Amino acid sequence: MITLRPYDDRDCAGITAIYAHHVQWGTASFETEPPSHSEMKGRFDDIRGQHYPILVATDAQDKVLGYGYASAHKSRYGYRFTVEDSIYIHHEYTQLGIGSQLLHKLIDECTTLGYHQMIAVIGDSENHASVALHAKAGFEQIGTARHLGFKFGRFIDVVFMQRQLLPSSHFTA
Repeated sequence: MITLRPYDDRDCAGITAIYAHHVQWGTASFETEPPSHSEMKGRFDDIRGQHYPILVATDAQDKVLGYGYASAHKSRYGYRFTVEDSIYIHHEYTQLGIGSQLLHKLIDECTTLGYHQMIAVIGDSENHASVALHAKAGFEQIGTARHLGFKFGRFIDVVFMQRQLLPSSHFTA
């Protein structure tokens, strides 16, 4: 049984390990050196301090199987109604629907918080699982930046996808 719950500091070790695997072996992140536990804790403290949702998916023993969060898409004030999502799943627990559960919960929370748009910035156009996950959740592909990153001796594309959360009519000037 998978449980989704808000992030707590005790989850940081599991999150750090999940992300380290993706940094070392994957192209979803363009980082090349896995951040330390203290670096990851600092990043999550910053996200939490800005009141963005951070979720973890755990098993019955409270092992972190995946995590997802929303953060600012850009720091400028004009982007304040747009968030960017990030979803990472433990490499031994993919294809179980964990990413979908996390993404749908993030969409719900960000909508409740009053955000207008959610952007997915997907490392590697060959990351078909992430593209499919977002498409299934109602995201539309809005573009691909070719050869934007460089990792593992090759240039890598970035796919941009977007989903409306609240209609424009919800916001006043």
